[in-house]
Amino acid sequence: MYKKLSFIFILQLLNTMLFSVEIGLKNPEKKVKKVGVFEKLGVTIPLDLSFTNHDGKKVVLREVIDKPTILNFVYYRCPGICSPLLTSLTETIDRMDNKPGEDYQILTISINHEENIELALRKRNNYLSEMKTFIASDTWRWMIGDQKTIETITQATGFHFKKEGSEFAHAGSLIILSPKGKITRYLTGIEFLPFDLQMALLEASDGKVGPTIARILKFCFSYDPKGRKYVFNLLKVIGVVTTLWMIFFVLFLTFGKKKKRS
Repeated sequence: MYKKLSFIFILQLLNTMLFSVEIGLKNPEKKVKKVGVFEKLGVTIPLDLSFTNHDGKKVVLREVIDKPTILNFVYYRCPGICSPLLTSLTETIDRMDNKPGEDYQILTISINHEENIELALRKRNNYLSEMKTFIASDTWRWMIGDQKTIETITQATGFHFKKEGSEFAHAGSLIILSPKGKITRYLTGIEFLPFDLQMALLEASDGKVGPTIARILKFCFSYDPKGRKYVFNLLKVIGVVTTLWMIFFVLFLTFGKKKKRS
C-alpha cells in the first residue's frame, strides 16, 4: 500500500514539474520579456550584421571577428551598471598577460539605437585614458546600430533588455566569441578576474565551448532590473531543496518499510 501511494505521489510530483516546463515552452514570449542573460553556448552569432564604429566607419562583424573576441552590451548614457562593468573590464585587461590586438579584441555595442558616434567616441576616450595598456583603434571598437540590428544581435546572444522610460533595464555580462563568431563562454556580472577572462579567451581561440558556473549562479540569483543588481532567489532554492527532500522522504518510507518486512 505504501509503495503504491509513494509511486503515485512521485508521478504526480514529476507531472507538476513537467507541466511547469511545458508552460514555459508554450509561452516563449514571456521569457523574451525577462531581463537577463540566457546563455546560447555553441551558437554562432549573425556575422552579416553591420554597425557604425566610433570612428564613423561601417563595420561588418564577419570582417572584424578574426580572433577571440570579448563582446559586451551597454549604453553610453547608462547611469547604472555599465560604468562599473566597463571600469572592471579595463582594470582586468591591465592585469592580463594576453596582448590586446594580438590575442583578442573587444566589441562594445550600445543597446540604445538613438545614441551617436560622438558619444561612443567620448566614452571610449574616457575609459581608455585611464588604462595602462595601449589599445589601438581597431582593438576595442565602440559601436552603435539601428534598432533592428541591435535586437537581432542581442536576441542571438541571449541578452535580454527592456526600455523603461529613457533608460534601459539590463544585466551585466561579457560574451566570449571564437574567431569564427561562436559563443564559447559567458562571464556574468560586473566584476571579472584576469584568470577567468584569460582562460575564457584561451578556450575561445580553439573554439572550445566551456560550461560556466554562471548557470548555477543564475539559478540561485535573479537580476533585479529596478535595483540594477543580482539578488539571491531564496524561494527558488527553498523550492528545489523541499522537492528533493520530499522525494527522498517518500523513497525512504517506501524502501525502508520494505527492508523491515524482509
